Amino acid sequence: MSDKPVSNKTAPGPYQPVMHRYWWLQHRYFRLYMLREATVLPLLFFIGCLLYGLYCLGQSEAQWQGWLAFMAQPWVVLLNLLAFIASLFHAKTFFELFPRVMPLAPAGFMIAGQWLATLLVAAGLIVILGGWI
Repeated sequence: MSDKPVSNKTAPGPYQPVMHRYWWLQHRYFRLYMLREATVLPLLFFIGCLLYGLYCLGQSEAQWQGWLAFMAQPWVVLLNLLAFIASLFHAKTFFELFPRVMPLAPAGFMIAGQWLATLLVAAGLIVILGGWI
């Protein structure tokens, strides 16, 4: 036996496959997952607009009117429409995944029930607000 320490420089390490940065683009499942996760970006804009609108409402009528003018700009309306579509996509994917996680009833009934509840809550809010929206 030799008293020399053993060098690990020649010993092979564990196999680590090379994954490029856009590996998720090759699989439909992962593309949809990334799209679902990206729905938070337009929703952040929407929430920021609402919070700033509440702030302006508490300040003065001039600031409130300025916020209303900002919200009426075409690009803001387009981003808010994108946020609405993103939230519908997010809800759709959530409603489809929910029966897999909590199989309480047949999936079709659970998904339909969740959409029905969403529509009822939205209609209830419109009625409560008196059509102000």
